[in-house]
Amino acid sequence: QVQLVESGGGMVQAGGSLRLSCAASGRTFNNSPMGWFRQAPGKEREFVAAISWSGGSTNYADSVKGRFTISRDNGKNTLYLQMNSLKPEDTAIYYCAARRSFYGITPRASDYDYWGQGTQVTVSS
Repeated sequence: QVQLVESGGGMVQAGGSLRLSCAASGRTFNNSPMGWFRQAPGKEREFVAAISWSGGSTNYADSVKGRFTISRDNGKNTLYLQMNSLKPEDTAIYYCAARRSFYGITPRASDYDYWGQGTQVTVSS
């Protein structure tokens, strides 16, 4: 059974940092692009960041560029999202996602085949 399990969410004050992790099991995603998405209450799910299977290419939403960093450790089958300079508008449930092998990175949620259950991030002002 394929599973993506996020962790590392929590509550932090504005300007603080959090590091999210996404551990994959059931199959290897070493050949798969992966991404982070988020969904705030009453809003659509939106793209945050994506990374190629090798880690050599990344893409970020304009709203997080310069503050968030996506990375991966294929040896551990784990995806990360380092979030710095957090703002109240970053409050959301954060989801990791993976595409099937050897596809390119994309900001479209519909292109991802596997999803985690999400982890809550709350940023207070």
